[in-house]
Amino acid sequence: MGSMDVARKVLKTEAEAIHRLLEIIDGDFERAVDLILQATGRVVWTGMGKSGIICRKLAATMSSTGTPALFLHPAEAIHGDMGMVGEGDLVIAISNSGATEEILALVALLKRQGVGLIAMSSRPDSPLAGTADCHLDLGVRKEACPLGLAPTASTTASLALGDALCMAVAERKGFKEEDFARLHPGGKLGKKFLRVHELMHHGDDIPSVGASAQMKDVIYEMSRKGLGLTTVLDEGGSLLGVITDGDLRRLMEQEGDPMRLKASEVMHPGGVCIGPDELATAALKRLEERRITSLLVCSGAGAVEGVLHVHDLWGVGLF
Repeated sequence: MGSMDVARKVLKTEAEAIHRLLEIIDGDFERAVDLILQATGRVVWTGMGKSGIICRKLAATMSSTGTPALFLHPAEAIHGDMGMVGEGDLVIAISNSGATEEILALVALLKRQGVGLIAMSSRPDSPLAGTADCHLDLGVRKEACPLGLAPTASTTASLALGDALCMAVAERKGFKEEDFARLHPGGKLGKKFLRVHELMHHGDDIPSVGASAQMKDVIYEMSRKGLGLTTVLDEGGSLLGVITDGDLRRLMEQEGDPMRLKASEVMHPGGVCIGPDELATAALKRLEERRITSLLVCSGAGAVEGVLHVHDLWGVGLF
């Protein structure tokens, strides 16, 4: 048999394993979701060999979708790591045969402690299934390995059913994009949900001058703060207007002696503002629409709380 023929046979066998899950999934799946939601502690995934690798992935998926989870190696558990399982935890054990010795030894200890157990195997009549509070049938009748030995279709089915369980739990919990972003602050989605106040310059970093400031002082403040503008404030600290780099360029072109002017004579009233709790993506859109490089960050009362520069958005990879 050629390599392409082997590949097609493996893919067909593994696809059939997943398709069979669609046919045999039943009320036990809903019960498994209920057990996970009722657990007051963590979800502990355990499996030997290739099943253990799948369990590591599923524990990571569950943790990233709002349910604290971890992987426990069954052999290491019975040699000292049982302390990883605590009161209120729920264990999910994967064993295609349902007769893996290390898993059964671990399950015996768990049952003594009164820990809840969900089992995933292809044998509903297996010792593992018989001790579980809930059994999910993987339904695998043959592996995709040409020798019928290496875990292939069984690990594919375990992964697919485990993913389905993780997603069903997340859905029942009402897990949203914002929650995912909170758990993935370094990822692209996390950046998408950054707020303006997390990126803005504030306090002494806000460029500001008084209305009577001379232009040499205005230029110095803008150069020192490097945000492409300065706010112009009245004596009470309220915003009167802004002076931007563009205003300075036009002033130099049109005015014979620009240094004689005061800030109040050069500024334009107001400024383009955004709220501190707005999304950074909304700030980027406003900058692009107005073709400017900085936004004032203003509170509902109109006070300037910060300044957001386009470079601040570049810095977190929003472009």
